[in-house]
Amino acid sequence: MKIHEYQGKSILKKYNVPIQDGYIINNVAQAAETIQKVQKDFNTNDVIIKAQIHAGGRGKGGGIKYSSDFYSALKNANEVLGMNLKTHQTGENGKKVNTVYITEAFDIKKEYYAAITLDRSTKKDVFMVSTEGGMDIEAVAKDTPEKIVKVWIEPDKDLDEKDAKVLSDALKFSSDLTNQAVDVFKNMYKCYKEMDCSLLEINPLILSDDNKIVALDAKFNFDSNALFRHKDVIEMQDLTEEDGMELEASKFNLNYVKLEGNVGCMVNGAGLAMATMDIIKLSGGDPANFLDVGGKANAETIKSGFEIILKDKNVKAVLINIFGGIVRCDRVANGVVQAVNDLGLKVPVVVRLEGTNADIAKDILSKSNVEILPANNLKDAADKVVNAALKENK
Repeated sequence: MKIHEYQGKSILKKYNVPIQDGYIINNVAQAAETIQKVQKDFNTNDVIIKAQIHAGGRGKGGGIKYSSDFYSALKNANEVLGMNLKTHQTGENGKKVNTVYITEAFDIKKEYYAAITLDRSTKKDVFMVSTEGGMDIEAVAKDTPEKIVKVWIEPDKDLDEKDAKVLSDALKFSSDLTNQAVDVFKNMYKCYKEMDCSLLEINPLILSDDNKIVALDAKFNFDSNALFRHKDVIEMQDLTEEDGMELEASKFNLNYVKLEGNVGCMVNGAGLAMATMDIIKLSGGDPANFLDVGGKANAETIKSGFEIILKDKNVKAVLINIFGGIVRCDRVANGVVQAVNDLGLKVPVVVRLEGTNADIAKDILSKSNVEILPANNLKDAADKVVNAALKENK
């Protein structure tokens, strides 16, 4: 789960990480009063107008504007609020800006990058810093990887003084700033652990003209499996920023992610779902989605899965790939037949079932009156669904 910058900064503030502070508005009628409040509360004349969307590249897209006085701030707030903001992460459709964050401005001496995430290869948390702040960190990693310094932390440990100083030295902070930097990094890691984050990124982290280390941005991703411990975080979820079909799928305990292809996939188990998408690609097709129906697939689950998949108008054929362990294949087969009949499906459906009661399931499908293409194995299923999708495209 993701949250907005202003929400992330409110969390950092609780952990004593210095932030660029401000207030939000949701309609233009609030702009004038809020700008004046920022100017007064933070003793600043110039302010920053910041679009709040779940995407990077806001500045380049015109969603972050420096304002030297009240009137330019008012003009910029009116322009940004409600705009359709396009960045390299939003896609061509862009995202509507429903919230604007009006903040204090800083004179910046230097920009840095700081982030914490899980390194699955080492099974440790990794704390990364770079002197190349304010930039696309993926480009830095590709072109100048030596400019990213990392320390690894055992998940049951805290960031110790020694490693925190390694990070401070990597950013070339002078000795009089070391203690400040160490405190920021230790508090960041404490926040990351206690809030069950999967990512905590500050880009940029800045050194101001008056030698203060400050978080100018905040990006949080949370471990969804741990959200039951953080009701305050759940309340921060902005449903307007979420994919409608993914939200719909979650109501039925389905794990759905929309992709760009034309072959719909319905699979039980995340590993099998990934393998299914891989073999579709190898067979010359493109998956339209990731959809894991889990280990309790039944007629209702299958029907809900079909409904969600077929809301994507790009889908030209559907592959159902079920390995029956806990779930019985005959139950899935009955669900497929019922769903096809109830929904009046117009696209080809390929079904591959293996495992518990697979023979019974195949008999159910063969005796049904619905048009279903049975598959003998995964390769056969992928070939059939890709060919069916190609025919539908013609």
